[in-house]
Amino acid sequence: MKPMKITEIRCHLMQAGAPPQTGWTATGQSVLATSRNWLFVTVATDAGLVGTGEGSGWPRVVATAVEDLAHLLVGQAAGDIERLWQRMRVALMGHGQTGVVGMGAVNAIDMALWDLKAQALGVPLFELLGGQTRPAVAYYVHAATPQAGREAVACGVRAVKVGGIGDVVDRAFAMREAVGPDVDLMCDLHGPPWLAPADAVAIGRALEPLKLLFLEEPVAADDLRGWRLVRDKVALPLAGGERLATLQDFRPFLDEGLLDVLQPDTGRFGGLTQMKKLAGIAEAHAVALAPHSGSLGPVAEVAAVHLLTAIPNALILERMQPDWEGRQHILSGGVQASAGLLAAPAAIGLGLTLNTDFIARHPSVRNTGLPSGGWNAGTENETTYVQARRPRARIDRSKP
Repeated sequence: MKPMKITEIRCHLMQAGAPPQTGWTATGQSVLATSRNWLFVTVATDAGLVGTGEGSGWPRVVATAVEDLAHLLVGQAAGDIERLWQRMRVALMGHGQTGVVGMGAVNAIDMALWDLKAQALGVPLFELLGGQTRPAVAYYVHAATPQAGREAVACGVRAVKVGGIGDVVDRAFAMREAVGPDVDLMCDLHGPPWLAPADAVAIGRALEPLKLLFLEEPVAADDLRGWRLVRDKVALPLAGGERLATLQDFRPFLDEGLLDVLQPDTGRFGGLTQMKKLAGIAEAHAVALAPHSGSLGPVAEVAAVHLLTAIPNALILERMQPDWEGRQHILSGGVQASAGLLAAPAAIGLGLTLNTDFIARHPSVRNTGLPSGGWNAGTENETTYVQARRPRARIDRSKP
């Protein structure tokens, strides 16, 4: 590969529309309904090649971080991906533990560098990650109602997820009845409000007969005592990690065996460089990867499919289907869904081209919001981070 140097790093920030439904639509409204932003980043080189990446973790703020990092990268050799990753990580240190915001900026640039290197070598990106372990990657969708679940299965989808904590046990049982035993079912309990550990255990136990593919985020990521309790008391595979930013963040979950499925976010976990490392560590613990993708745009989805095509311990990928109508105009190329599977593009690099004109016509308006529908009746204005469920007699099933 001929050496090439970075000449410019540009941000392309946009306001994205809401998906028609998420797993929480049945009981309220997620923040995706009002404050969804997508940030795409392009890295240009003196060889004429342009790499594309995506960063999340609060995209409006991440865009500023990308712009601030750019001067440390312009003029550097674009092929030195690991060295530049370390350079960015060190540059963040002066700001403390910047979490998914800092790693979101690193993620966007790192992803673009992998795209560039694969383009320069004339191969699809998955070839740089070890080649194909599988020709296509399974995905799951959110379903707010049993009818939505049936419609997804009719389109070939083989896994669906219900979400939210209001009447979640009843809704999960209704979904299982709708889609049948041959379709995988997942349940996401993430906050706000986050469940108290004892409530998470009660709900988890009530869900055990459904043989879930996994129970996602039953307690907050920072509640290690809660994770230990759920691990000890609930006989279901546990998944989590979408709010974590570094390999070190995942250490207690892996060291203590608290997770069966890791869900790093493909837009805010430091890019493919760190995702590939995490996959190797997870493999050593017999743990699978199922990257989070619910709030992300199409570039991160393509990168996730390349990664899951290559690694041995890929489980499944999250997908919003259907999504906002504008999503299909963001890029040319990308992935196509068929029979519940996504195949990585055979074109070189990520295999996509951004439609920057369309992105520019949808400028960012806001990128923060509050969900609705998760708190106990009459307490929503309290907006608490953690809340014990009441009345407790109805915690697991509304109908005896």
